[in-house]
Amino acid sequence: METGSKKTVVLGASANPGRYSFLALNSLRKHQHPVVAIGRKQGKVLDVDISTEKNPEETVDTVTLYLNPANQKEYYDYILSLRPKRIIFNPGTENPELYDLAKSNGIQPMEACTLVLLSTGQY
Repeated sequence: METGSKKTVVLGASANPGRYSFLALNSLRKHQHPVVAIGRKQGKVLDVDISTEKNPEETVDTVTLYLNPANQKEYYDYILSLRPKRIIFNPGTENPELYDLAKSNGIQPMEACTLVLLSTGQY
């Protein structure tokens, strides 16, 4: 991994250019962060394959959410198993239940926009 790069799992990833998760995948790769993309449909964005499987991952820094709260429930155990340092709740994904689960497992929940964090150097 490149210095300063943060392995990021994008939940709700899409190869549809009209989706914010598509823009986030592009921006994460432009900033040289390793990315694992999980979505409802398989696809590819730049050099990142979008998987439909919840495969185990090591050394995850960030999980960034592009799923509404109802669709997040099936991922709770998976997210916690990744042991990320933080979970970014992008606009529209705010979820008090997962927020509290994250905090009780030592994971920093953030209500923020991945695209803004990347573009302002705060990622």
